[in-house]
Amino acid sequence: QGKGRGVHLPAFDDFWNNKEYVEFDHPQMFVRHQAFREDPDLEPLGTPSGLIEIYSKTIADMNYDDCQGHPMWFEKIERSHGGPGSQKYPLHLQSVHPDFRLHSQLCESETLRQQYTVAGKEPVFINPQDASARGIRNGDVVRVFNARGQVLAGTVVSDRYAPGVARIHEGAWYDPDKGGEPGALCKYGNPNVLTIDIGTSQLAQATSAHTTLVEIEKYNGTVEQVTAFNGPVEMVAQCEYVPASQVKS
Repeated sequence: QGKGRGVHLPAFDDFWNNKEYVEFDHPQMFVRHQAFREDPDLEPLGTPSGLIEIYSKTIADMNYDDCQGHPMWFEKIERSHGGPGSQKYPLHLQSVHPDFRLHSQLCESETLRQQYTVAGKEPVFINPQDASARGIRNGDVVRVFNARGQVLAGTVVSDRYAPGVARIHEGAWYDPDKGGEPGALCKYGNPNVLTIDIGTSQLAQATSAHTTLVEIEKYNGTVEQVTAFNGPVEMVAQCEYVPASQVKS
């Protein structure tokens, strides 16, 4: 990309040893669709009409019930604050990008985990009103669960989150207590076991990570050690060479 803009980068050893900056031209202000706005007849968009389209005949002709030719609101499979499923699992769970890692990368870093884990678990953020109603205090280990799965997490009580909303960052390493059996308790706090495993629509097939209802309760069971970061167990083979002529069938 630099060469295409007339920027010639030095060899890496030269760059590293000289300790000099590589200068780029000052960036120009970028305005999306600027040419189209200035002259829509000569600079049309790449849509069938050349214009910004709210209705798409191409999508409409696919005849998907759940993704028609224009934006529509559909009732979710489950929704908090009085929606479907909220009587049993009243809390809406957000699983947004984390602050201290890239998805699951660097979750194994003990140095970074010391910055954000609570009681050795992935933190769950909850509103003071919801925490008080459940007898939960800051720092408690809690069980976050629904019909799909369950995880342990460390509580952070914060009024930055609206009542009825909780948050566990995505990317926590999965650490089941029963070897991955259905319904196993994740000892560290991976929210993937709580989310819905369906696409957003027949057309998009994107993830439905933010359509998730849960309940949270203080955990009174035995808190087992987190083993997700221990690494694979090395097995040393104990072998003895046996000539084929001595192998009994």
